[in-house]
Amino acid sequence: MIHPTAVIHPKARLDSTVVVGPYAVIDEHVTVGPQCTLGPHVYLTGHTTIGAHNHFHAGCVVGNAPQDLKYKGAPSRLRIGDDNIIREHVTVHRANTPEEDTVIGSHNLLMHHCHIAHNVALGDHIILSGGAMLAGHVHVGDRAVISGNCLVHQFVRIGALSMMQGGTAISKDLPPFCIAHGVNSLGGLNVIGLRRAGFTGEQRLELRKLHRLLFRDSGLLRERIAKARKEFSSEPARVLIEFVATSKRGVCSRAGSGDDEEESDDSEA
Repeated sequence: MIHPTAVIHPKARLDSTVVVGPYAVIDEHVTVGPQCTLGPHVYLTGHTTIGAHNHFHAGCVVGNAPQDLKYKGAPSRLRIGDDNIIREHVTVHRANTPEEDTVIGSHNLLMHHCHIAHNVALGDHIILSGGAMLAGHVHVGDRAVISGNCLVHQFVRIGALSMMQGGTAISKDLPPFCIAHGVNSLGGLNVIGLRRAGFTGEQRLELRKLHRLLFRDSGLLRERIAKARKEFSSEPARVLIEFVATSKRGVCSRAGSGDDEEESDDSEA
């Protein structure tokens, strides 16, 4: 199951079920789990550990050194879970220090030409569309969708079930369940994503009310957070409130219009 043109270091650890395509290169400290497939010209390097059932398409570079001038060759790591699809020419860099890994969870789809920088942490069931770029130390919650050619500044947090529309650029945190557009601009709720994730009409309506309080009402943010903690007690509400309350970079803010259409989808739920 290994093409004769592939170059594999004798100390690399590959499960017997791994398929390796033409001209792939696998370096010494790489571990690849069961039922993984490596397409042509895939390059796996660094202290990289890969779980089961991952598919790496042509030209991926996974585990390479971070693009960080402070990095001096320390044995930092990259960890990848199970059932990920990593498409053509995706780049994923290992961490810049041994104390913190770059992490990709499970069941993620990274489309062509995505870039995952050092110390990024991806959860599960995330979609990164073509050309999306995540800078160092970005954290992305489960089931987030980052559309084509989106840009994410270093240290930004992207909440679970949030969505960045195509071409969006953010340098502030994107709260869970919300949609970002433009530059640091916050739209309405990710209603379609919430429904697909099994949120009930009642839960979506509650999140609409909370969204309005946190991001539309007047007054200081800390006052709106305090009011929200008194009025909303469900687990989804708590997740959204605590994400906003613990933000160090600030969160994306309301700008423009378009929320009525995004949120009206729940009026009949």
